[in-house]
Amino acid sequence: MTSGTLVMLHGMTGTSEKMQPLAESLAPNGWNVICPQAEIEHPTRGGFAWWLRAEDPTLPLGSESQTQVEDSMQRVIREIPNGPVIIGGFSQGGAIASALLETDLHERIVGLVLIGTKTVRPDFLTESLPFLKPREVVWMHGIKDHLVPLEVAIEHAEIYESAGWPVTRLEHEKGHMVNLNQLDELKNSIQRMADSI
Repeated sequence: MTSGTLVMLHGMTGTSEKMQPLAESLAPNGWNVICPQAEIEHPTRGGFAWWLRAEDPTLPLGSESQTQVEDSMQRVIREIPNGPVIIGGFSQGGAIASALLETDLHERIVGLVLIGTKTVRPDFLTESLPFLKPREVVWMHGIKDHLVPLEVAIEHAEIYESAGWPVTRLEHEKGHMVNLNQLDELKNSIQRMADSI
């Protein structure tokens, strides 16, 4: 059995320390876990962010925020060890994970875990996916999510589905959170990704 690394990225105002227990509970058998930490300190709410913005989170990112996304992507790439990778994250972290398919890292990504998130680069993602070998995506989102509306999250999942990527959708009745009632389904999807190599 081949082993690799599960990389899980925290959301805005999160930390790697807060993400670590969830990541360890989701890790495939025999896989390592890393939870990189963003470097941008949130100015008012504590914790760290992969990018900052003042506007409505449903609007496209401005140029400064896009530059922060690019910088964060490169930082994450530098922390990832060699070998197969399952990459995912919560909220902003999931958006960074998804965007990493647009980089050379895509060759080592065997699956994606997208929790309470959306794409911040829909055009790049839509253009990239047809040229990549499809791999499994597990998507989790709450219908009462007030930060990332469900319809925005569904658009993200549909970009993958339109390109022929298999997406396991785990929709739940809660808000902007990981639904612990679906943890087994999430873990099973991640184990399937590991078993696919």
